Parts: sequence; C-alpha cells; structure tokens
Amino acid sequence: MSSAVQDLLTILDLEPLEANLFRGRSPQDRWQRVFGGQVIGQALVAACRTVENRQPHSLHAYFLLGGDPKVPIIYEVDRIRDGKSFTTRRVIAIQHGQAIFSMSVSFHNAEPGMTHQARMPEVPAPDALPSEADIKAHLLPTMPEPVRRYYERERPIELRPVEYGRYLGKKSEDGRFNVWIRATGRLPDEPAIHQCVLAYASDMMLLDTALVPHGRTLFEKDFMAASLDHALWFHRPFRADDWLLYAQESPNLAGGRGFGRGLIYARDGTLVASVAQEGLIRLRRDEP
Repeated sequence: MSSAVQDLLTILDLEPLEANLFRGRSPQDRWQRVFGGQVIGQALVAACRTVENRQPHSLHAYFLLGGDPKVPIIYEVDRIRDGKSFTTRRVIAIQHGQAIFSMSVSFHNAEPGMTHQARMPEVPAPDALPSEADIKAHLLPTMPEPVRRYYERERPIELRPVEYGRYLGKKSEDGRFNVWIRATGRLPDEPAIHQCVLAYASDMMLLDTALVPHGRTLFEKDFMAASLDHALWFHRPFRADDWLLYAQESPNLAGGRGFGRGLIYARDGTLVASVAQEGLIRLRRDEP
C-alpha cells in the first residue's frame, strides 16, 4: 500500500470521543485550508459509525467556513431517524467552537427492483492515456507551475485526465471533462471504506470543470475558489481502488458561482455514483 493511501486511511479513521462524537485530524502539509473532500469523507465515516447493516445511498453537504488544518475537527452525529428501510443522520463538523460544515446522510436497505442507467461516454481506457509517470516525465515541464506542483506531490488518488490538454491551455469544445480516478493502493474490502474514499475524491476537480468552457483552470493564480455545497448519490457497489471514470460537465457559471455535475462509472460501464456541486469562483482583484 502506498504511503499516501495509508495516510488517507489514517485520516479517515476517526477517534471516538463519546457516543455520536468523533475527532478527525488533517495532514500537516502546506495547505492553508482543509481540503473539502477530507471533511466530506470524515463526516461520512462518522455517520457510518452510527449505523449497522445499511449502506449510505446519498449525502448532501454545505461548507460553512474554511477548515483550519492545524487543529482537530470534531464531528457530532445526530441520529435523526432509524426507520424500517431508511436511516437518516446529520453530521456537524466543529472547529474553534463554530460549525464549519454540515451534512445529511441517508442509508437504505439493499432491495431488488427495476433498473436502468445512463451510458458511459466513449473515451480512451486509462491504459491508453499517459500515466502519472509519463506526465511527470514528458508533460510536467510544459505545464503551468501550480499544475506542476500538484502532480509532483505523492497523492492517494491517481488521476488520468482524458482531456489533459486543458492543463496546457487548450479549450474543450463541448465543455466536458473526463478523468479516470483510482486509489493508488489496495484498499480494505469493507464497502464503506470505498464509499468514503470516493466521497473524498469526488471533491477533487468538479468545481474546476466550471472553467473548462473558458479554457481556464482553478490552478491559475487569478482565481479564488471554494466549495459551497456538495451532493453525492451511491447507486451500485464499486471499488475505489479500481479505475472509475468521472464524467463531468458544468451547465452554469454566473454570479461568481459555478455549478458542476458528474457521473461516475466503473470500468465496465456500470454507473456507480452521481455528484453535483456549486462553488464560489472569483477573479482576484488587484490591490490598490
């Protein structure tokens, strides 16, 4: 298992403090704010720790304040309802005596029924795309400095963008952005771990999709961005350490807020999850 994946599993392994109360910690890197996907993943772990024999099928979250990576995050779980088919939890993340994040999670018993799904886009397989080693060796020197710094770090989630030319300044004709993702090491077999890892990864690039039609990226220093809300639906079982296609698009950018949505497919074309997010995207103003 890679050290980055082990670090991620350690971050997601919350410390129980009391009934319905957990403590999470952040990696001590150079980020000034806690990564939003980390808070989503940790909050989902906290909710799962209070539910037995049911898997989460949806979560809806709001980012209220930027998280401070220097201090722990306290997660308080409210057991809203335990029904015959569904279980509902609300999670509040607290730092410095204030709520920085809130999330509702719904759990459901697995049951049979009719089925259909959207078809996976026809894109190259991950093996046909440049690996991260290839990107570092050949494309990294041509990339903007912020993108280069991002790829130089060891990360728990490997990314293989289909339209990676957008990071070289190319525009995407249809505004869509497809990325193959997977954990960089083998994960335990427990389904909840794979759901929490995917929740973590689902926030990594979706907001950036709002700039695809403009040929820009949030890696540029001109932009200030922050996630505002995030919704995730789990449809079918999957493994987060196998390749998943994150097919993303942005129907709207207006009023300083970008909206993105994504469908996540297993490599065999099975639709496993859907995501929607709105976030703040501001052009930085020059100081007088």
